[in-house]
Amino acid sequence: MNTEHDEPLSPGGRLFVQPATHQVINTAFGLEHTIEPDALKTAISDSLITKHPRFSSLLVTDSDGREHWRKVELDIHRHVIVRPDPVGEGYNNEQIVNDYLAELGVSSPLDTNKPLWEFHLLTAHKCVVMRVHHALGDGISIVSLGITMCRRLDDPEQTPTIEHLVSSTQKAEKPGRLEKILKVLKMIWFSLMYAFEFIMRAVWVKDRKTVLRGGEGVELWPRKIATAKFSLQDMKTVKNVVTNATINDVLFGVISSGLSKYLDSRSLDSIQEGLQITGVALVNLRPSPGLKDMKELMKKNAGTAGWGNKVGFMLLPVYYHRNRSDPLQYLKRAKLMMDRKKLSMEAFLSHHIGCFLMKFFGAKFASSVSYRVACNTSFTFSNVVGPRDEMTVAGIPIKYIRTTISSLPQAIIMHIMSYAGKADMQILVAKDLIPDPEKLAKCFEDALLEMKEYAVQI
Repeated sequence: MNTEHDEPLSPGGRLFVQPATHQVINTAFGLEHTIEPDALKTAISDSLITKHPRFSSLLVTDSDGREHWRKVELDIHRHVIVRPDPVGEGYNNEQIVNDYLAELGVSSPLDTNKPLWEFHLLTAHKCVVMRVHHALGDGISIVSLGITMCRRLDDPEQTPTIEHLVSSTQKAEKPGRLEKILKVLKMIWFSLMYAFEFIMRAVWVKDRKTVLRGGEGVELWPRKIATAKFSLQDMKTVKNVVTNATINDVLFGVISSGLSKYLDSRSLDSIQEGLQITGVALVNLRPSPGLKDMKELMKKNAGTAGWGNKVGFMLLPVYYHRNRSDPLQYLKRAKLMMDRKKLSMEAFLSHHIGCFLMKFFGAKFASSVSYRVACNTSFTFSNVVGPRDEMTVAGIPIKYIRTTISSLPQAIIMHIMSYAGKADMQILVAKDLIPDPEKLAKCFEDALLEMKEYAVQI
């Protein structure tokens, strides 16, 4: 076996190919009209997808059990799977696509005899599903790379733009010496406290049992997906009434309120006020290249520079509360938690803990630790900023972009992605524990609307 030019996987990439933490990112592009297979293949071939070294490399394992990327000749026809017949019953294409994605999340690994990505064309449902193994890169970079096959609706010659949402309109005053010292002390305290909590989650601390919590083996249970639909303008309206609040603060306020509403509707027994429901977020520690940066990297034949999975974990506690006379209290509590998290180095420390475990105990052990953290928490959450412009692929307008991942031991996995002024949250649930994810989605939507109605009265 010639391994001279093989490239080793990053520690994060190795984590995502282990059986316990195996992950595939599934992104659905809903279209106005059906796209022809040849047109889709042309759009993919003309994009940066086929030019990126990772997307023309096989995953191979050497004699020592270490995983590597090996460059091969790419055959685009093996990566486009056409489903001409309906993949589900009924007339609601969005729900049929969600059911298809839920099935992919449990029982459909990618073929390791070819580079680890493929497109599924659901002809009857006017949808294209992009499937990419998480080992190829972080979610933001992968979605950004996929968008290079698209063009702006208002200017077909231009690729879409992706920009970060503005966190706050407030200008921060320059801190004095005492404030700087206090900030450093807080950073040290919160970093140590959160690192200790992370270690305890991996060892024995777990969320109290509720209808929301999964556990070991739940990643193999049947899944179902529902979509919660939000307006970015509504989020900004709510954000602007709380000083220095961000869109992420609003999202976690919505999650806290929505989960409280759902628990009220499902739990026959009284739930303790202030009950902690802990989530996990994967934080990208490497600046993700934008579309323009990616094009420059390809021109310089440096496609893998700044690419990969440099990620850390962050625990995200939200709390159950009954008193909803002021829905903005959920946002204010979420902001306090997020401010402390951002001040700490939790994600950085968890990343280096994982690298230490992988180096000295092996990838399988590091994967088992990550798996235990997932078993002992209640949900996973991620937020991807998508294109602000409406887009087309092969000249066909795109109605929505929604993304999710493979199942985890948690009963709830939430991924939100913005597109053209909207933000859709895919809620992947273990349906034996949460049989009505549509109700959960409605709880989240109502939570934001309540906050907005309260905010416009201030």
